[in-house]
Amino acid sequence: MPGSPTANGVTVCQDGVRRCSWACSTPDYHGYHDREWGFPVSADTRLFEKLSLEGFQAGLSWLTILRKRDAFREAFAGFDYARVARFSSRDVERLLANADIVRHRGKIEAVINNAKRAVARWPRGFVSLGLNRRTSRNKTLSTSASLTSSGVRSKNLKIRLTPAKRPSHWS
Repeated sequence: MPGSPTANGVTVCQDGVRRCSWACSTPDYHGYHDREWGFPVSADTRLFEKLSLEGFQAGLSWLTILRKRDAFREAFAGFDYARVARFSSRDVERLLANADIVRHRGKIEAVINNAKRAVARWPRGFVSLGLNRRTSRNKTLSTSASLTSSGVRSKNLKIRLTPAKRPSHWS
């Protein structure tokens, strides 16, 4: 029966496809859930896009960001972080005038700053840092992430991204 969640959080959506219950709330989520959510990312531009859009999502719904994603891709040079790293203050103003994206100066400048830092730190790419490992998706659409595995990767990444001299509050 469509819309009835099972014990493990999987729901049969209106189109008859089994998905996590959140993905049944609107057809806009279907493609994202079926082809992207929980799948590893193997391209730097896709990973930079995911990280950037997560930043833009802060305080907003993910659905808002998904609906604006094509405009974000166009505005941010396809999330080619080497190109974004060369954005200037003129580009910031251009982006602030673009009604098709989230116009938040701090978030826009953060994406550009992150691109500059990525180019400086990993000129050959950063997918190899291990951010793209699959943790929460399998053939049964499990909704529970492996917190232990995720926590270990998070701590490892924190160590790898942090300069040798780091603040004492970063234990």
